[in-house]
Amino acid sequence: MNDMRKSEVSLYPDQQGLYDPTFEKDACGVGMVCSLKGEKSHDIVAKALQVLANLEHRGATGYDPETGDGAGILIQLPDAFFKSVAKGLPAVGEYGSGMVFLPQNEASRAACVQILEKHLKDEGLKVLSWRDVPHNPEAIGELGRSTMPCIRQVFVARGSVAAEQLDRHLFIARKLAENEVRNSGLEGRNQFYLPSLSSKLIVYKGLMRSFRVAEFYPDLKDPLLVSALALVHQRYSTNTFPAWPLAQPFRFISHNGEINTLRGNLNWMKARQGLLESELLGTGLERLFPILTEGASDSAILDNAIELLYHAGRSLPHAVLMLIPEAWDHHAEMSPAKKAFYEYHACLMEPWDGPASIPFTDGQVIGAVLDRNGLRPSRYTVTKDGLVVMASETGVLDYGTVADRPRHRRGTRLRGCRRCLADGDQLASHAARFGLDVGPAVRELKNGGLLAESFLQREDGRRGHREEVK
Repeated sequence: MNDMRKSEVSLYPDQQGLYDPTFEKDACGVGMVCSLKGEKSHDIVAKALQVLANLEHRGATGYDPETGDGAGILIQLPDAFFKSVAKGLPAVGEYGSGMVFLPQNEASRAACVQILEKHLKDEGLKVLSWRDVPHNPEAIGELGRSTMPCIRQVFVARGSVAAEQLDRHLFIARKLAENEVRNSGLEGRNQFYLPSLSSKLIVYKGLMRSFRVAEFYPDLKDPLLVSALALVHQRYSTNTFPAWPLAQPFRFISHNGEINTLRGNLNWMKARQGLLESELLGTGLERLFPILTEGASDSAILDNAIELLYHAGRSLPHAVLMLIPEAWDHHAEMSPAKKAFYEYHACLMEPWDGPASIPFTDGQVIGAVLDRNGLRPSRYTVTKDGLVVMASETGVLDYGTVADRPRHRRGTRLRGCRRCLADGDQLASHAARFGLDVGPAVRELKNGGLLAESFLQREDGRRGHREEVK
């Protein structure tokens, strides 16, 4: 079959010749920036965008040199900015916002909006308003413009839902809306996609080159758009077809590498779907199936698995370590508590293995993890005033141009399954509850700063102590 047109449901062409869409993989550039003091600023966003621009060589273009494989940024929900562009928003934590990709077809677009609003209302939530997201189509290439969805934001109040349950109900409404649209006969239904729908996070991404993200989305240049953390991603589609929904970051992670066990992970998850139960997600869990979006990229499917575990009640570090464990079985130096954690969860979830460097965040916790073999090493730097920068490589940020940060800690390599984690207020409870071996690596910064857990290892094997560059 020589028809290379994309089907209405799939993001890719049908299987043909040597091409099989089930082998979609990513090999990309990732980065994260955060303030260990928890201080929100536009400077964090600007630095993250600089990191993203400096990862441009990690991506690629095709025949259209201005259409990249995809790039984006994930930040904390910018409440002050949203209140400057949308009227009637309640207090922080009382509402969520979603970035929504909608079909180009006007009738299909209206139907998708109606379907999403219906499921939000069914979950006890209140739709407050919609906003057309400002964007500059001239910042992307012809190919990117030809497949560009209509980009809008929706604002949703918690209504009758408890504040601590808001994100869970947003997740349920999103999954139900996705399933209904996917099974409909709407033209362009494959363009319906929600990069984010959360009370804590927002994602700006698309089919563009890394240094064009802020040019395409003027929101990212507004001084009111502040965050204490950011994830960025430059996609390189390895023998695959780029698509707007597959640009990263996803809803919790960005991923450099590939999941080589993906087919087995999909089969096991499909086999256990009928046994899944969750008091937090309620009865009728089967209405959320499929949990994993088959036909998406390996990174997107991994994000699906993480968000299920997260919304079922686990912390984000807990969910990540269930899926991407250390090589624990014959680790003589690992504490019994941590080994018990991994051994117990090995009965519940098989590892998602393959080269991987994965920054992750839920808006409060931000961290990174490597695969157990350390096949996608990354480097991090901690400045004297509490800025953490982690990326696929060193040199992604020019600290020498920052007047108030003339000295910084030495760039250090994240090695095999080493992890770094910065947590707003829950690290100690995570350690106690889930058996994470934190020990003396936990420290609390002054002035109400964040707890920082360092599973960070220097190339010389030492932990904890890092010299400062004079």
